[in-house]
Formats: sequence, structure tokens, C-alpha cells
Amino acid sequence: MTISAFPLTRRALVGATMALGACPTALLARTSGGLIAGTYVNEGGPGLMPLTHGAQGWQLGAPVAAIRNASFGVRSATTGMRYLLDEQTQGAVGVYTAGLAKLGTASTLGADPCHAALSADGRHLAVANYSSGSVALFDLDRTGRLAGDARRIQHEGSGPNRERQAGPHAHWVGFSGANQLHSVDLGADAVFLHRLGAGGAVDTSIAYRTEAGAGPRHIARHPKLPIAYLVTELANTVTVLRALPDGRFTALATLSTLPKGFTGASAAAHIAVNAAGTRLYISNRGHDSIAVFAIQRDGGLTPLQHAGSGGHWPRLFLLREGEREMLVANERSGNIARLAIGADGKLGTAAKGVALPGVVFLSA
Repeated sequence: MTISAFPLTRRALVGATMALGACPTALLARTSGGLIAGTYVNEGGPGLMPLTHGAQGWQLGAPVAAIRNASFGVRSATTGMRYLLDEQTQGAVGVYTAGLAKLGTASTLGADPCHAALSADGRHLAVANYSSGSVALFDLDRTGRLAGDARRIQHEGSGPNRERQAGPHAHWVGFSGANQLHSVDLGADAVFLHRLGAGGAVDTSIAYRTEAGAGPRHIARHPKLPIAYLVTELANTVTVLRALPDGRFTALATLSTLPKGFTGASAAAHIAVNAAGTRLYISNRGHDSIAVFAIQRDGGLTPLQHAGSGGHWPRLFLLREGEREMLVANERSGNIARLAIGADGKLGTAAKGVALPGVVFLSA
């Protein structure tokens, strides 16, 4: 396993000024299949960008003024509301309509928010604050607006990598069941379980602990089985986890996200399972590839392919199975590559695609 070094993290750089542009609300409203892309301004990004698909492929619209460093966001399937993070030292989340009209903003009570999740009933929003190692938990009203300030849940713990794990670094959040919230912490080498009780009470425990120094980053759940897949950023592994009824996990197997013989620096990032639960995809930053695994009937994994990401430092990718394509946000080369998805779930040769400096987030 390779544990990569990071001489300068993105969280140390965020906070530059935002390029101005026209609001694309009307454009998004009348365009079928439009997407949005978030960028880091300090890396030359123009802010949040609309993407539209035409005869010449994907094209950029005008940047959205005042939405900067949108490193992640989620959209409600019922209300269409978007919750977009502003990854800065004074972290914030903005609430927007489907057409990106701003409805409100609130502090995430922490530094550098990088991931968010909505509960299944649409009544809660959770945000992971990376640099402060905490989770912000918001209540939402029936329209999807924030109902008051957030509650702060602080992680504790550290790891042996003193550069990356001197303290807790919350990197992912996700709801399971009616009253369970999980959070993955890269600095603490742990997956936390937060049981949500009456009156705002939160009971926190360890759901799973990785090997020391692994640096867990994100979880993807199987759509049909009580199985989850945990990707580690520092160790470049994916662990098959059995999800227990009480919210804890047990490990079944661990595989490398990198090909045999690779000895360079790399850092695994995004992870996703296809809708059928038959393929798992993971981005490798440094090796600059998308690892493809076949998912067996019992949830186990078999490596299938390492496809080139079409650029440098693939931060996040978007599966568009209906269109048989994967779009990859290559942060450091500043482009959104397109890879065809074959009938067997393997990926085709990447086309470099749209140029967009500092791109880190894609969403429908």
C-alpha cells in the first residue's frame, strides 16, 4: 500500500476572491439534462458553472455570481432544493432553488465543509467540516429551508500521519435508517455513528475503525445488500463492510485501488456504485485513473480495470448511466473528461472534454 504525501492541501488555499458572472437561472430552467460544476477559485476556477449538452458535446455557461468554492452539494429529490457548500475557513452552506436562486445561507459551525447528505425524509441536512473535524446537523422545514441554526457534533481522534492526521478531519456524512447518521473521519481513522434522539440528543460511538494511518475518506452503500464500501485516501484501499442492524460495520475484505506494481504517490478519492449494484468505481488521484470492480452476488469485489481519467487529479466523477457516460472532474489539469460506460460496466478511453480550471464537483 502507498501512503501519499501532501505538501500543500487544498484547505490551506481556499478563500480567494470570486470571478463575477451572470446568473444562469433561466438557462438551467430551459435546458434539459443540464449539470452544474463547482470549482476552487484559488486554483483559477470561475465559481459555480452550468453545463449544457448540445451538438458539440458539453459546453460551459456563465458563472454564478457569489457561489464560490462549491466543493460539494446535494439536491432534494422531492423539493428540488440545492444545498451547496462554501469550503472556506468560515464554512457555510447555501440553500438554493433548482434554478439556483438563493434562499438563504448558514454557518456550518466549522472550517472547510467538504461533504453533505440529506436524510431520507428530507427533514435533516448533515455537513462534514474537514479542517475542524466536526459535523453540522441542520433541521429542515417542510419546504426544505433551514429551520434554525445547526447543531455541532465534534469528532475526537488522530492518526500516525502527523501531516494529515494530527487531529480529526470529517470527510463524509450519510444517513441510514430513521435516526442514524454516520460520518467518516480521515484524521481519526474511524467511522463514527451518531444516534439521533428526542429533543436534539446525539449519542456518538465508533461504528468502525480502520488500520492506523489508512485515512478513510468516503463510503458508498450497496443499493440492495447490507454492504458498504469504504475507500481510504492515504492507504489507497477499499474495504468491503457488512452493515449491522445496530449501525456498526464489520470488515469482510480489503483490496487496493491501485494496480499491482504501481509505486508512485496517489490518493484515492471518490467512490460510487452503479444502480444495479454490479459495479464499483473509485478515482485515484496521482495514478490518475478510475478503478473498476465487479461486485459479486454477496457484495464481494473483483478488480476489473484501471481506466485513465483523462486528466490529472480526478477528484470526483459523475455516473450518467442512462447516457452511458462517466464525467470526471480532473482538478489539477482543469478539465471535465468523458468516458463511455460499456455494457459490461467497463470504461472507454477518456476524451479530455471541457476545460474548467480547479473543477472539483459535478452534479445533475
